[in-house]
Amino acid sequence: MTRRTSDASRGRIGAIAIAVLLPVAIGLLLSSRARLITAANPPPVAAATKRIPVTYWHMWSGQWQPAMDEVVADFNASQDKYEVIALQVPYAQADAKFMMAVAGGDPPDVMAQWTQAISTWSEGGILQPLETRMTPEERRFFEQETFPVIHENGWHKGHLYGLVMSVDLYACYYRPDDFRKAGLDPDKFPETLEELTAIGRKLDQKDASGRLTRLGFLPQGFTNYAPSFGGGFYDATTGKTSLDTDANRRAMSYLVDTSKAIGIEKVRRFNSGLKSQNGAAWPFIDGSFAVALDGEWRVLQLAKYAPDLEYRVAPLPPPAGGKRLASFSNTGFLTIPAGAKHSEGAWAFIKFWSGLDNPERAAKYSTSFGWLPSSPRMANSPDYRAFLKKYPQYEAFVTLAASPNIVTTPPVPYQLFLLDRLITVDELAMRGALTPTQALAKLTSDTEQEKGRRKGLGYE
Repeated sequence: MTRRTSDASRGRIGAIAIAVLLPVAIGLLLSSRARLITAANPPPVAAATKRIPVTYWHMWSGQWQPAMDEVVADFNASQDKYEVIALQVPYAQADAKFMMAVAGGDPPDVMAQWTQAISTWSEGGILQPLETRMTPEERRFFEQETFPVIHENGWHKGHLYGLVMSVDLYACYYRPDDFRKAGLDPDKFPETLEELTAIGRKLDQKDASGRLTRLGFLPQGFTNYAPSFGGGFYDATTGKTSLDTDANRRAMSYLVDTSKAIGIEKVRRFNSGLKSQNGAAWPFIDGSFAVALDGEWRVLQLAKYAPDLEYRVAPLPPPAGGKRLASFSNTGFLTIPAGAKHSEGAWAFIKFWSGLDNPERAAKYSTSFGWLPSSPRMANSPDYRAFLKKYPQYEAFVTLAASPNIVTTPPVPYQLFLLDRLITVDELAMRGALTPTQALAKLTSDTEQEKGRRKGLGYE
């Protein structure tokens, strides 16, 4: 991904795009009167060649585009049947261009997707299933040897519509020097969330007027903490959302209570004084936080913007009775759109890049993007071990990636709606506008209303 638009803004931008354009796209797909709509800025036509051209759309730009170009060049050099032709599509336009291209009958053959809407698009007939293309050996490897977050996501109603390529996970970044100055042992990171919260208060700093100048640890983000409490948003056994639960209520209550203990207004003033969360402006770098829960992409950012900063990474410790090695995750996918002209070539490219047929070879590409491995074989490959030797802080994230306690976006057709409401009720609870019980009741009520609305429109 682009390292990194915020989860909230990505969800809301995507939700608007889906809400406006998806009904149009589906209507065009299903209507016998649909007119051909040509995608703006179609990919360039391949030069005369005996190879079969495979059009590929992606959104990597800037420092990440050379890594993407390397994958394409290596695939093209690895065989003589297909020629992948890549087109970089601006992120803000990608969803709209993609849906209109599918509706118009002129989609790319393969597309990388960041928007958490695989089930939404699958329900609308916009994507092709992938598991039917796997050989028995590929299916065995996928189901038995890849990490759970890889083989359990991208499914909708029994079919795999997106092969997970990238996994974002969250762990605790902490500054050992701050621990030492407070008389704490940086080699003994807290084993429970309660202990971490207490230590966070010891690491707080205030100026002479009592204004916070550093927060030792500020837990924020309902989706990031619910997994450690044993919560989540989907029950795979029933195929339904699971929102207003005891575990989720405990997680949200913990966030609210911790903020109240510090002082909601003090926290609000502290947050308002922070700089951008991106790049060199990340508040952890300037010492505004002693402990910060954040994603694996920060490791490469720190190497670039604060190479001399001493820091360590540890998984978020569970609360009493909670789950170890738990995290929320946004995932990126490789997909084959409905109507793709060269889906066989698309699948060959997906297998090559994802490592489904050779994880050791594909490890090089994961390290180029700063991604987590998809399987033990990839993690133990020479390329990935060299990457971990250079960036040892990634080890905590690799440990997390193998965990069965990773919670992802529920595979329901109203995914973006649900993600937006999760953010909304979280904000309302943290402002004190709703209690945790009221917030989760509202989340459930809003979701049921959306399901009723979709049913009335014939989407369910």
